[in-house]
Amino acid sequence: MDEKERARGRAEASGPAPSPRSVDERSGSAPLPRSVDDAVALLGSQGYVADASLGTALFLALELGRPLFLEGEAGVGKTELARAVAGALGKPLVRLQCYEGLDMAAAAYEWNFAKQMIHIRAAEHRSLPSAERDVFGEEFIIRRPLLRALDPPGGIAPVLLIDELDRSDEPFEAYLLEVLADFQITIPELGTIRAETPPVVVITSNRTREIHDALKRRCIYHWIDYPTADREMAILASRVPEAPAQLSGQVVGFVRRVREMELFKRPGVAETLDWARALMALDRRVLDRETVNRTLGVLLKYQDDLEQLRRDGGVEEAMAGAEGQS
Repeated sequence: MDEKERARGRAEASGPAPSPRSVDERSGSAPLPRSVDDAVALLGSQGYVADASLGTALFLALELGRPLFLEGEAGVGKTELARAVAGALGKPLVRLQCYEGLDMAAAAYEWNFAKQMIHIRAAEHRSLPSAERDVFGEEFIIRRPLLRALDPPGGIAPVLLIDELDRSDEPFEAYLLEVLADFQITIPELGTIRAETPPVVVITSNRTREIHDALKRRCIYHWIDYPTADREMAILASRVPEAPAQLSGQVVGFVRRVREMELFKRPGVAETLDWARALMALDRRVLDRETVNRTLGVLLKYQDDLEQLRRDGGVEEAMAGAEGQS
């Protein structure tokens, strides 16, 4: 049986992909959570503080074998959730970073043209039979993230992160429908490659544009909002444990007050963590106005926002919030 026949035989097997739980029980990966509380604890084992709503969405996505579609502002923990799931389950993380102009060659696969040409030249030189000169075998495929996730080299189904899908073009969404519905990719020269073990799929979007309903229907949807004060304190305690409780409370109070202002880009949890780490690097144990003014560039990333905060008394207002939280 030649390379193409093996690929087609493996890929075109009928029937749906096995359920994630049945596969998980046969693999060496960590067991999937069996309840919402287990899902929250799973993320917590990686330092990711999740509420019950997010834990429910993750549990259902894993239990039903559906992609988890996360939307929310930048920096609220969407990408980090995929990393946490991969770490907790002991699975590799395959990340597809989306961008405008992303196509199949960059996302799924492409043929190794240089290797094909070398093979053809060698075959001609040695007068090999035509069957041996076939350059459309699996050894000539360059595997991009989608194909690596569906047909992993090591046989361990990974966590597939399709990050910032809203940055890609709409035609790419249509291409993803086959991948997300049936966990398969069709390669005209080989056939349809279907995942023997479906990956765990996490899709993120910052909602710079709307994602089509046809794709969302295939997913478990969850909106990740800015955390409550208590949850953000718990996140700080988990990710920046060296920060004193008083400083953490002031940072959370300051950031929450800033988020209430009319800014171009409000700070996310990622900026809160970065700011707390920056304050610790400066050996600060409490917030003071001078340090705040010097380090605002860690928290805000646009000059207009910085000027507005300083010009309109925003720093004083946010400091009041910090002092009220300490």
